[in-house]
Amino acid sequence: MADNDPHSARELSQFAESLLQQLQEKFQALTDKLALRMDEMGESINDLEKHVTGLMTQAGIENANEELTD
Repeated sequence: MADNDPHSARELSQFAESLLQQLQEKFQALTDKLALRMDEMGESINDLEKHVTGLMTQAGIENANEELTD
């Protein structure tokens, strides 16, 4: 009989909506965090490539940039 109670159905609907909203917020926060970490990693890789190129140039290795991109 409680299954037919509109009050219970409304509460269940509100609970489900609230739960979905919380999940969406957490997913968005994780997505933002992941994007930030990927940007940081990209910057680190770029810095590493620059340092390796500089070291190769100092060592007298020609075409350092071409070798890194192959």
